[in-house]
Amino acid sequence: MIKVMIFAVILLMLSICLMGLVINGSIFTIKHMKHEESHGITLRLKKNAVTCIITFIMCIVLIWFTQISASTPGIKDEKGEIIPDSISELRQVELNSRKEWISIRGNNKNNPVLLFLSGGPGGSQMAAVRHDLSELEKYFVVVNWDQPGSAKSYGAVNTKSITVATYIEDGYALTKYLCKNFHQDKIYLVGESWGSALGIFLAEKNPELYHALIGTGQMVAFLETEIIDYQKALELAEEKGDMKKAAKLIANGKPPYYGRDVTWKSAEYLQYLSNLMGGNPEIHNNGYNTFRDLLSEEYGIMDKINYLRGIINTFNHVYPQLYETDLRKGHTKIDIPVYFFLGRYDINAPASLVEEYFKILTAPEKEIIWFEHSGHSPWINESGLFVHELLRVTKNN
Repeated sequence: MIKVMIFAVILLMLSICLMGLVINGSIFTIKHMKHEESHGITLRLKKNAVTCIITFIMCIVLIWFTQISASTPGIKDEKGEIIPDSISELRQVELNSRKEWISIRGNNKNNPVLLFLSGGPGGSQMAAVRHDLSELEKYFVVVNWDQPGSAKSYGAVNTKSITVATYIEDGYALTKYLCKNFHQDKIYLVGESWGSALGIFLAEKNPELYHALIGTGQMVAFLETEIIDYQKALELAEEKGDMKKAAKLIANGKPPYYGRDVTWKSAEYLQYLSNLMGGNPEIHNNGYNTFRDLLSEEYGIMDKINYLRGIINTFNHVYPQLYETDLRKGHTKIDIPVYFFLGRYDINAPASLVEEYFKILTAPEKEIIWFEHSGHSPWINESGLFVHELLRVTKNN
């Protein structure tokens, strides 16, 4: 927080310097054209230029410092002392020649490894999981992966070259890395929203590497979901007399979307539905705390900027590739236990699609667990119950 405030002050100083440079430069130009004495303004111009350069260098140094000093807090006991054998670190890993970042946190580094797959594509939940699911760290080594094109891994690959296969390939490489480094034959998978579909892809392809898969905010059929969400938002907007929102949705038209405005057009109905869930009194602990997460120490200043770029740019490029994905077609046999943790009031990922998928899914064990006071994010809305149920379903796996 302090680093961000210092950066904001330096940016303000730089802005003032640049304004001074422009103003004094204009005055100098006018005087020069009129052949008037300009010695004084020349000195001010030089001072402005030197100050701008120094301030700019300070910005660059501060950005660099926040990047190299980014960290995840140590795991402490009740006395405030670091727990012996605990692990808490940010680590850059090379996955298929791409340098990506993970956070690793656990009270005991010998506990089973649990890989959390963030939503998006382009989203980062490295800080959010630490804040909302810290209880899991008592039982697992919790690994959070900033996928290609998100936050700390935004520069791992050119956004335009990311495909769904990129995530599957790197997810497999990360799994192998974790198994090797923690001396485990298998790990657990938890996937949230888009991550829940990625979890299906990984488990389907290499079931021998995973104990079980837990999907929450489960995505099944992407284009069908978008159309349902769009129609739901339009219906609710008209019911509430929100004609401005309804007009905007009608102007955008029904999904699918392509081109440069995918993120913004999708946000028109997704954010509307999210706000409605946020105002639902039946949903506990509503919504993401984006401001808190952005200010978390896992992210340097450039990471914070890339956090937002991932949500906008990576989503815009990758999401249209998912329109053809329907887990009910070709992804109906998973050779590990599969559990769906669903929020009763989720109007983002329709539960009806999950229930259809569940009926035709073949797995050694499968179960739908309902969270009666949750929306799209049971891991945030009812985090205590989420951990309790996760421990229950993983106990025998």
